[in-house]
Amino acid sequence: MSVPSPVQIKEANAHLAAVHRRVSELERRLAAAENTVREQAESLIRKDEQLRAATQEITEAKDREISFLHEKLCSSEETIQKFQCIIKEKDGLILQLRHRSQILNNICKSRPLLDSMLSYIAEAERLGSVAGGGDTVMSMSIADELAHSNCSSNRLVNHKDFSLSEDDIDEQDLDETMFGTTV
Repeated sequence: MSVPSPVQIKEANAHLAAVHRRVSELERRLAAAENTVREQAESLIRKDEQLRAATQEITEAKDREISFLHEKLCSSEETIQKFQCIIKEKDGLILQLRHRSQILNNICKSRPLLDSMLSYIAEAERLGSVAGGGDTVMSMSIADELAHSNCSSNRLVNHKDFSLSEDDIDEQDLDETMFGTTV
């Protein structure tokens, strides 16, 4: 092999120096790139940790809110059940009161007839029994009928709700003056 010439050595040394500079430059860039990548990785790790912490907080808040809403739902369902029971009771009471109201309406519609009947009964009681044997037997049978029907002549006359209309009272006065008292 031949010995290189000084120019070739100089060129080779210049080339080696250029390669060395290039390698140094590339190593510096590589170190800078590694630092950047490392910083970015650390930043991503920190952000990941922050996001995990935020996600954990959101999850816990969501679980607390779900628990609160579940308790509120259960409470509302209990309240609804109570209200439904109250509504059923009130509906039953309304049905009872409607029935009673209908009975009272029927009584009020029959009131004039009842007042008239009671005035005739009172008039009959005032007249008393007619002297004679057959009539006594008949009045006894009427008294028996009243006893069997749970009616009492005393209860009808003394009943607090018994009221005569003004016409009935006037008729009573006329009847007493016309017929007098019988013994």
